[in-house]
Amino acid sequence: MSGRENENLKSLGSKVTNYSMDYDPSVLETFENRHPDNDYFVKFNCPEFTSLCPITGQPDFATISISYVPDKRMVESKSLKLYLFSYRNHGDFHEDCINKIMKDLIRLMDPKYIEVRGWFYPRGGLSIDPYCNYGRPGTRWEEVAWDRLSRHDMYPEKVPGRV
Repeated sequence: MSGRENENLKSLGSKVTNYSMDYDPSVLETFENRHPDNDYFVKFNCPEFTSLCPITGQPDFATISISYVPDKRMVESKSLKLYLFSYRNHGDFHEDCINKIMKDLIRLMDPKYIEVRGWFYPRGGLSIDPYCNYGRPGTRWEEVAWDRLSRHDMYPEKVPGRV
């Protein structure tokens, strides 16, 4: 990357990292996709996601997976880590966290396709695993989104740490 492509990246390479103590989508940053003519997936896994129950204030732990097909912009990974960290003291239900993550990333980079999954560890004997996705309307990715959503849990994957 040339210096011009990097000029808007504030987190990457910074000597000091500032951690937001509550939900903060403003920390998200993008960079130019060098291969916008290719359709390809980028996948992030965050096995240490934490948020708080909005009712009890108890911590919730999850593995979050984000997969997307970029268009012109891509999310910068350090800014994504800081963004996901910003949920640490934020109270929201599991389903809300997953949908907010997806919607924030859609607003940020306007991907062709994106899906976000959460595998929340059981609390009180019950685990919750929300999934959401989006395909750009009017494109083949809209059809892919519906197909993946409609078949999402037909063949559930084995989740580490669970029976």
